[in-house]
Amino acid sequence: MSFFKLFTGIFLDTLRDVLPILLLIVSFQLFVLRQPIPHLRRLIVGGIYVVVGLALFLAGLEKALFPLGKIMATQLSDPAFIYGAKAAVTQPDWMAYGWIYLFAFMIGFATTIAEPSLIAVAFKANEVSGGVINQWGLRLTVALGVAVGITLGAFRIVSGTPLYLYILVGYLIVIVQTIFAPKNIIPLAYDSGGVTTSTVTVPLVAALGLGLSSTVPGRNPALDGFGLIAFASLFPIITVLGYAQYMHWSAGRIKKNLKEENNAI
Repeated sequence: MSFFKLFTGIFLDTLRDVLPILLLIVSFQLFVLRQPIPHLRRLIVGGIYVVVGLALFLAGLEKALFPLGKIMATQLSDPAFIYGAKAAVTQPDWMAYGWIYLFAFMIGFATTIAEPSLIAVAFKANEVSGGVINQWGLRLTVALGVAVGITLGAFRIVSGTPLYLYILVGYLIVIVQTIFAPKNIIPLAYDSGGVTTSTVTVPLVAALGLGLSSTVPGRNPALDGFGLIAFASLFPIITVLGYAQYMHWSAGRIKKNLKEENNAI
């Protein structure tokens, strides 16, 4: 009964969120474009699938993934686990939290690979580019960026260093990369940073930050528990731009070597 009550509430909330979008599209189709809605029955069935699927997915996050991420972060950062005793620790040693950094890296990588919005963007990028942009190549590059970002964010929470320093330095790197990166990859790189903060990544990353900040001595969840999502948005831009720059440099080097070989012949 408790799950049914939870699912009913989430279903109604999801329906309320989706309904304005449907009303907007239908209104434009009927009153602005003045065209009948094509395949109306199929669209209605698909809309029902979308609402029910989103409700089930959000209920699963609420009942499983969000608590699991918080429990894992809390247990791995427990001073009794880190230092092997229940002695009072006022200033944490950032070098002792290796398991946390490994867990943050793996959870960032795994959630990004499973992110539906990234899969959609990678599919469309591959389709538009005629196969030049590999789907798995883009997904792995973005996932690596998120993994590194979440790991660095976990280090920030443990060490207590200010968030703005990482963000400022990160965006300075992005600006420099944007100047030298191939122009056709820049919009995709920026979009790749946005699509990572979606339905799968955000609940687990937020749970990791809150669980970690509530367990590490001297940290405040309200001040230190948030900010990991900013890392998850920033670092994929850096990795995608870096990958594009490397591929551009590698292709230019191959062309140069072929040209030198032809001249030698």
